[in-house]
Amino acid sequence: MNNYLLDSFALLRFFQKEPGHEPVKAILDDVQRGTACAMLNVITMGEVIYTVQRRFGRCYKLDVVMNISRIGIEVLPATNDCVFRAAELKAQFAMSYADTFVVASAMEHNATVVTGDPEFRQVEALVKILWI
Repeated sequence: MNNYLLDSFALLRFFQKEPGHEPVKAILDDVQRGTACAMLNVITMGEVIYTVQRRFGRCYKLDVVMNISRIGIEVLPATNDCVFRAAELKAQFAMSYADTFVVASAMEHNATVVTGDPEFRQVEALVKILWI
C-alpha cells in the first residue's frame, strides 16, 4: 500500500479545484479503493483550517473539516517524537515550522509528501515527494 502525507498546499489545491488538484484526487480515489493511505499531520490540519476560514469564512471551513474525515484522510497527532523531530528539522532547514511537521510525519510513516510548495526542495534527500 502506498502512503501519502498531504501538505496544506496539496489539500487547498484539491478543495479549491486549482491546478494540481488532479493528483490529489487520484490519491484519494485510491484511498477509497483501499490501495493507498492518505495522512495529514494535525499541525497541517490547523494550517488548513485557519487558511480556509480567512479566505472563505467559517461555513466553508466547517465543510472542509468534515470532508477531510469523510474522504478517508487520517489525521496524525503531534506526538512528542514528532515535535522533537520537527524541531530538529527546523533548526537545520529554512522552512516553516508547520512544514517540518509534514517532513517529520512522512519520515515516521514512510510516506510520500504531496506538495507543490518549493520550500520542500531542500528536504528531497530525506523524503520522497510527489510534486503537484
